[in-house]
Amino acid sequence: MSPTDLAVQQEQSSPGKQRVVNDFSIQVATVNGSGSQTANIVLLRSLLLMGIPASGKNMFPSNIAGLPTWYTIRASKRGYVARKKEVDFLVAMNAETAKEDVLTLDAGAAVVYDEPLKLNTLREDIVFYPVPFDKLVAPVCPDAKLRRLVRNMIYDGILAKLLGIDLGLMEKALTKQLGKKAKAVALNAGALKAGWDYAEANLPKHDPFALQPMNETAGKILIEGNAAAAIGCMMAGVTVVAWYPITPSSSLCESLIGYMKKYRTDKTTGKATFAIVQAEDEIASLGMVIGASWAGARSMTATAGPGISLMGEFAGLAYYAETPAVIFDVQRVGPSTGLPTRTAQGDLLSTAFLSHGDTKHILLIPASVEESYEMAQEAFDIAEQFQTPVFVMMDLDLGMNNWMSDGFKYPEKPINRGKLLTAEKLKELGQWGRYTDVEGDGIPYRTIPGDGMPSYFTRGSGHNAKAQYSERPDDYVENMDRLARKFETARKAVPRPVVENVPGAKIGLIAYGTTHWAITESRDQLREETDVKTSYYRLRAYPFNESLNEFIDSHERIYVVEQNRDAQLRQLMKLELAPERCAKLRSVLHYSGLPIDARSVTDDVLSQEGFEVAKKTVHVTADAGGGMTGGE
Repeated sequence: MSPTDLAVQQEQSSPGKQRVVNDFSIQVATVNGSGSQTANIVLLRSLLLMGIPASGKNMFPSNIAGLPTWYTIRASKRGYVARKKEVDFLVAMNAETAKEDVLTLDAGAAVVYDEPLKLNTLREDIVFYPVPFDKLVAPVCPDAKLRRLVRNMIYDGILAKLLGIDLGLMEKALTKQLGKKAKAVALNAGALKAGWDYAEANLPKHDPFALQPMNETAGKILIEGNAAAAIGCMMAGVTVVAWYPITPSSSLCESLIGYMKKYRTDKTTGKATFAIVQAEDEIASLGMVIGASWAGARSMTATAGPGISLMGEFAGLAYYAETPAVIFDVQRVGPSTGLPTRTAQGDLLSTAFLSHGDTKHILLIPASVEESYEMAQEAFDIAEQFQTPVFVMMDLDLGMNNWMSDGFKYPEKPINRGKLLTAEKLKELGQWGRYTDVEGDGIPYRTIPGDGMPSYFTRGSGHNAKAQYSERPDDYVENMDRLARKFETARKAVPRPVVENVPGAKIGLIAYGTTHWAITESRDQLREETDVKTSYYRLRAYPFNESLNEFIDSHERIYVVEQNRDAQLRQLMKLELAPERCAKLRSVLHYSGLPIDARSVTDDVLSQEGFEVAKKTVHVTADAGGGMTGGE
């Protein structure tokens, strides 16, 4: 440690400085492809093993290797899992971004850094811990090719000592992460110990951040939203999957392949009871799904915004021919290629009306890994109940990041395949038309090839109630009006919103998807810091139901919070709301590609409410490096 480093630390170590326990964020800044993900997950698991609520968010470049990547872990004794806007404890391992990463920190933060970077010269208001990573890893890992990967585990050992993580828990997390790879476990455990020993001997603690055991994670699991959705699809009885790889949805189908091979292979014959096909593109994948669904299979695909754009024509076919299909849209930043590895909620409006002509689709919008699992199952039931495509609107933050969750419940409800024509029903009706509205709910009876019931022509062109080709204006109008009735019926069948009305609250917040986690924290900030009370309406599906009008009517102002530039949910609401209700709507928008944080929501609402909001000062020097940044 240099004298300058020690002087900076001693200056910040004032007597009586308040400790910050189980309530801060750690950001690890490394290079993509350096193998840091293992060390980051081990660190996250260690916090959960300590009983501390925690979440992990990965921000990585869209290339294969070489560009900067940031992984942020948030510890929160209050259970907050949204991204924290401020970085409190930085591990700076990437020379390209290190200066900028340090300069964006708030005063009082702490930095563990690779000693050759000499970051201690940049600031006098934060605590620096220099670590000679290359010197420490050399005796631990004789193989020079592996050192680049193993050196990351050293910062885990450093953090364990500085923050108060039991080394045994970290070793347990390491074993969990690497499984039966005994040599890898031993090698990385050596790096952990080397980091711990170095910190114990050379890094006296001068920062206020500490971790202490809690008891808030018992029975919790750690899982990505894509994996949770994949399990839900398997539980729903999916048998045909057609997909084309695209970030950030690929891991959904990749996870599903693993689960289906393990649990849906006939134990007697060894043959698969399912078909998973990688199509030549997204267009073909949805075409395969529609064909399989028409033949009676429960079928699905998963994609992202660019794939959704390509699926427009087939989505219209499934809507008009009334063929079930489940499509997962794990949203990312657009337009065009945009930012493929950043999160957004930018497909809501286009997906709701995907295809040409008059088309309206059912959207399910999960906010958590539990809901990803549950809504995956609901999507198949709703798709067959309403004989239509159903889109599950996830996002990169939910799909690809690690979330703490309760264990999933085994499904208890029987599968609902909707209105399948039976011999008894045919006898009751006397005659059958594929597109005939019998009960007045807009939903006709369908048959499946080979079920012994009457067959029909499936048409994407004009047709009448008997599925016969027709260009008669009255047939077309009757069919389109029936499809609209069916959509109205769906209002009562899709997942209902979660509503919390607070007595005396003049302000209502409306949000959906992963924005929920920033909202829950922001509401606490608004109440505790400025005594602003808010009610909350968490939308979980489209079409909307009657409770939306009731919520708007009971508040003076409504803030619609979403992660896109163009206020897409607000626009969708305006298409249905009366003018006097539209006049109450205001927008809080976040579209940087980073997951939305509570402080941004709080500041925006307060600013629109007439409060004076302090602006953050960013430290800048003449030689500050440019490029990407993990902060704001």
